[in-house]
Amino acid sequence: MSPSISSSSEPGNDHVNIGEEYKTWHIHAVNGMSEKKILFVHCKSGDSDLGIHYLSVGNEFNWKFKPHILGKTLFWCYMAYDKFHAAFNVFWIDNNLFYRCNWKNCIWTAKEDGIYLFNIPENYDEFRQKWEPGRLLDANSTM
Repeated sequence: MSPSISSSSEPGNDHVNIGEEYKTWHIHAVNGMSEKKILFVHCKSGDSDLGIHYLSVGNEFNWKFKPHILGKTLFWCYMAYDKFHAAFNVFWIDNNLFYRCNWKNCIWTAKEDGIYLFNIPENYDEFRQKWEPGRLLDANSTM
């Protein structure tokens, strides 16, 4: 049985599962847009470039990994559609993130008004990132 440590009233801080952060994690980038919008997705870590993906509505790009034992794992994504873009972290070592991802699945969904993280234990999409005007990257750019 894993010990539970309580440190604040912030959701997730009272749900610390020692060792759980080092198991296999799954990250999902989902096109939750409407009206046939294509979502450009480019995700990376310090060690891995996961490539460029074009997602049609309702489709997703996903990957799995085991975090670095020293707690320095970080993945980030750049997403764009039409004339809007967003760049944001999708995985980092943080108990609040782990709680929202139910200690195994971080589901990031792009919608017309921004990027959402699905809060699995509380069963709702949590707004996390707004779109910025303009488009910084395309298939011929590097991040």
